[in-house]
Amino acid sequence: RMTMRSIGTHSRRLLGVQDGGGGRSLLPSRWKSSQPQLDPVDRSDEEGGGDIDWDNLGFGLTPTDYMYVMRCTQEEGGFSRGELARYGNIELSPSSGVLNYGQGLFEGLKAYRRADGPGYTLFRPEENARRMQHGAGRMCMPSPSVEQFVHAVKQTVLANKRWVPPQGKGALYLRPLLIGSGAILGLAPAPEYTFMIYAAPVGTYFKEGMAAINLLVEEEIHRAMPGGTGGVKTISNYAPVLKAQMDARSKGFADVLYLDSVHKRYVEEASSCNLFVVKGGAVATPATAGTILPGVTRRSIIELARDSGYQQVEERLVSIDDLISADEVFCTGTAVGVTPVSTITYQGTRYEFRTGEDTLSKKLYTTLTSIQMGLAEDKKGWTVAVD
Repeated sequence: RMTMRSIGTHSRRLLGVQDGGGGRSLLPSRWKSSQPQLDPVDRSDEEGGGDIDWDNLGFGLTPTDYMYVMRCTQEEGGFSRGELARYGNIELSPSSGVLNYGQGLFEGLKAYRRADGPGYTLFRPEENARRMQHGAGRMCMPSPSVEQFVHAVKQTVLANKRWVPPQGKGALYLRPLLIGSGAILGLAPAPEYTFMIYAAPVGTYFKEGMAAINLLVEEEIHRAMPGGTGGVKTISNYAPVLKAQMDARSKGFADVLYLDSVHKRYVEEASSCNLFVVKGGAVATPATAGTILPGVTRRSIIELARDSGYQQVEERLVSIDDLISADEVFCTGTAVGVTPVSTITYQGTRYEFRTGEDTLSKKLYTTLTSIQMGLAEDKKGWTVAVD
């Protein structure tokens, strides 16, 4: 179980730590002699992930073997070396910046088993790294370089390779975190920061699996506002939507669609994914203008839709009228992939949309996952090999 007892300057008792980037150990010297060093080749050589039923793998936390940890102080101004540690609880000061002021970011990406042989693939990890850097600037935090981020992701995959699901059964979900771990009382940036990555094998995000989902338009609770942090992946964006999400799920809906907070007329996104609408030969997705997260999957789907022959693929304001009059609606995201929407309920009226094999969402889902899993040629250079 992952609990937030973190890594502070005064308590760094991580067990089984190994250098993942060629630098010094993070353990105090009095601990080093008693801790076995992990062989970089034999980190996770066992086959299979315990007693996991790969055919019924949902989107939940299954603890794996290792996590990656790297830290820096405000004075250092940047991260240098990181290392692998046994997955487990970490210590965190009660006065840490992340606990008191929500100074934290997270990312999400997946690793897949290759279809053409041994090894694994990542999908556009450098885009996640750049998004974290952008968010760190907004949240007054130092951030790993793109190279450090991708290296850390690769190390985490290799250390937990026995947990990567078989081809077609799911993926190894990777959760990079960047938090203000240093102690601070007054409102100010934390004096120390911790970057870490943990992993878990996952299947489909929604309980409906690959089936189309039903959404509810929320009119009172808003996910973001102009000038806020809706356009970055800060941890503080997510807990505020839990009430709307839980209320919707209690009524049988999979998730909530949020409207803009100014006009309450334009669709923004769901709790954890972006939205696309299809009308005739046109595809539209709400433009990212500071209140909508610029999803990596979203960006990829825009390109793939244009490649599919749709000349009019727009990033623009999408009104509620555009939404309810659409022929097809689907959601995109790292966790949800490309998920078709069957119905959307707005002001008590349920609107139905086209789903099935002959839809754009199905075509894009097949194209995207084929690239991610190595079943199709990656002509765009989006995948990164992990060997």
